[in-house]
Amino acid sequence: FVLGEVDEAVAAASDAREIAERVQDPKLRLLATNVLEQAISPRGEFERIVELAIENLAILPAGWLGESFGRFAPTSIYDRVYLVRSLAELGRFDQAARYAAEAIELAEPSQYAYAIGMAYWASGVLWLTRGDWVRARSAIEHGTAALETADAVLTLPGAIASGAWVLAQLGEAEEAVRRLREAENVLQTVESRQIVANSIRAYHALGRAQLLLDRSADARRAADRGLAYSRSRPADAAHALHLRGDVAMHPDAFDPESAEADYREAMVLATSFGMRPLVAHCHLGLGKLDRRAGKREQAREHISTATTMYREMGMTYWLEQTEAELG
Repeated sequence: FVLGEVDEAVAAASDAREIAERVQDPKLRLLATNVLEQAISPRGEFERIVELAIENLAILPAGWLGESFGRFAPTSIYDRVYLVRSLAELGRFDQAARYAAEAIELAEPSQYAYAIGMAYWASGVLWLTRGDWVRARSAIEHGTAALETADAVLTLPGAIASGAWVLAQLGEAEEAVRRLREAENVLQTVESRQIVANSIRAYHALGRAQLLLDRSADARRAADRGLAYSRSRPADAAHALHLRGDVAMHPDAFDPESAEADYREAMVLATSFGMRPLVAHCHLGLGKLDRRAGKREQAREHISTATTMYREMGMTYWLEQTEAELG
């Protein structure tokens, strides 16, 4: 998984889980299921991750809440982290928030920097996905500080880049640029060690920050770089394609044909995995594109669909954007 070999990781974790069940080793089963959740995430199997993680938590003895079984954080926290991320991708934010709070509550007393960092980082991903920028900033900054203490090379690039994204979204350009540079340096160091598991997500966050800072060429390069890691990672590829669509809508790089192609490809992938927030974003992008082309009915249809989806998921910030477009 760390090397970016997703299919091989899934096969190994699946085999380990089958062996654990056959020899009735509860610790190995908990651990193997935990690793399987991580391995299948880039494939977009979010519903399965939710099922596996809830099952793992249900069979975890109360006395094992702090057991890590050789990993960097307790299984009880890893399961909740994967639940939060997967539920956020599915647009089930209220459910995700409950697990995020539980993860933080379990991690804080442990005083393990990595566990604390992962718990807050998952919470930050939740609020970032929902569009609650203030909460996202607080959680991401807290999580990043803990992950830096733990030297968490696998997670740090994405955490720092997401910090840059949320700062750019909040209009703090100078600090966002500083975090951008830091993220780029960390990402370069990590990739030199062949640690590429989360590079595509880190590039996505970098691209988002760069686009908000009107650096469209840099944002396009980040999206393309992320797509280069998309083999066996269709869920991550969907985010990268949506970013490319948004880049092609920027006034400095307007390319309507590319924007439409990227939005539609991203929406096909996102729809197949139940990634409702991303599907809504693609509808919004297509609606803006149609409005710009003078296709008013098509634009209204896409933006109305996005509005309905945002309202159902409680994505207030994005709902305000679509209502402004409809106006």
